[in-house]
Amino acid sequence: MNTAISPTPVKLDPELKVRLKRLATARHRAPHWLMREAIAQYVDREEKRQSLHQDAVAAWEEFEETGLHVSGNEVMAWLETWGTDNELPAPACHK
Repeated sequence: MNTAISPTPVKLDPELKVRLKRLATARHRAPHWLMREAIAQYVDREEKRQSLHQDAVAAWEEFEETGLHVSGNEVMAWLETWGTDNELPAPACHK
């Protein structure tokens, strides 16, 4: 596997480029470093968002197939016991 970093051009409008340079100077970083950091954070966030979406779709499909669920009232009753001496176990799924 090739792990070499290769350049990728990014076109920025002049105003954004000035803002980036100003921020880089204030942070004592290169504009390049800020761009890599911003892109890495964006990709991480969007991968997590995509994974959450896939999990939600899978959960909905499972519910449609099985009908198993826990009602909102059951969840709220359970949550209200958190941190008390009478903390309840999670409610069981049912049809």
